[in-house]
Amino acid sequence: MLSDKKGNVLFKYVPDYVIFDLETTGVSCEKDEVVEISAVKVLGGEAVDEFSTLVNPGMHIPKEASAVNNITDDMVKDCPHFEEALSMFMDFAGSLPLVGHNIIRFDIKFLYRDAWKFWGKTPDNDLIDTLDIANVFLPNLEHHRLTDLAEYYGISPDGAHRALFDCRMNRKVFECLKEEIANPSPDVKKCPECGNYMVKRKGKYGPFWGCRSYPDCRYTIKIR
Repeated sequence: MLSDKKGNVLFKYVPDYVIFDLETTGVSCEKDEVVEISAVKVLGGEAVDEFSTLVNPGMHIPKEASAVNNITDDMVKDCPHFEEALSMFMDFAGSLPLVGHNIIRFDIKFLYRDAWKFWGKTPDNDLIDTLDIANVFLPNLEHHRLTDLAEYYGISPDGAHRALFDCRMNRKVFECLKEEIANPSPDVKKCPECGNYMVKRKGKYGPFWGCRSYPDCRYTIKIR
């Protein structure tokens, strides 16, 4: 729903949610635009509905972006602009938490930017980022891209980098992560100072464990 405030970032599994994904003309939320938005509605851990539309970005889609998502100018020329597409998406999502992979640092920035531009408000849905969850609960996995997690759990990555396929794949990944959250491995660490989880990070002097509460908590453990 649209509001004067943003939702909370949750770090847990919930059974009812909308998992969403964007394809864009590039990686900058300052100058790039959305070309596709898709979502899967999940109730009780089961997919019950889907939403997907290509979007006319009002600009040329660079060949570098098309090479990744296979979306071209011809495909979107008669599609709705993002104001209409975002309105349809918000109606679809309602007040359910929004789940996605790397949405905190990428996708949600486009939604906030454009909702504010169109209506002077932003979505107040709570957010869950599967990348952040995977970083904590799968600390020994070298990479945590969505396709890496799909491969780890034996989920087919076919169709990756189109929004609806990524939503379907990430729903399965999130349901697998539910078990990691409920039964953490011995390798999952908690900060002895604040109690939050620790994540592996890379620094100037090599890899280390850092608290998720940074910068409020600066506790670290050097990885030898």
